[in-house]
Amino acid sequence: MNVFVIASLCFLATSLLSLIRIIIGPTAQDRLVGLNLIVPQVVAIMVLMAINFNRAIYLDVALVYAILGFISIIAITKYLKGKKLHE
Repeated sequence: MNVFVIASLCFLATSLLSLIRIIIGPTAQDRLVGLNLIVPQVVAIMVLMAINFNRAIYLDVALVYAILGFISIIAITKYLKGKKLHE
């Protein structure tokens, strides 16, 4: 086991804790915070795996995932506030 795998496992463990927050969160805001925590952790796992496997395509996938995660957080926040998405 090298450092990248150990770091990825640590990020995976914290992602699982955030997933628990999403599942048992009593309010929608708690679930949104859990989702907001998972996105950068998954991006970090993808970047570590790209470095570990020496694959540049994983960095592109991580970038697209980060952008989509950011857009989804904004969309969910606007939905929870009751505004339309195109406003």
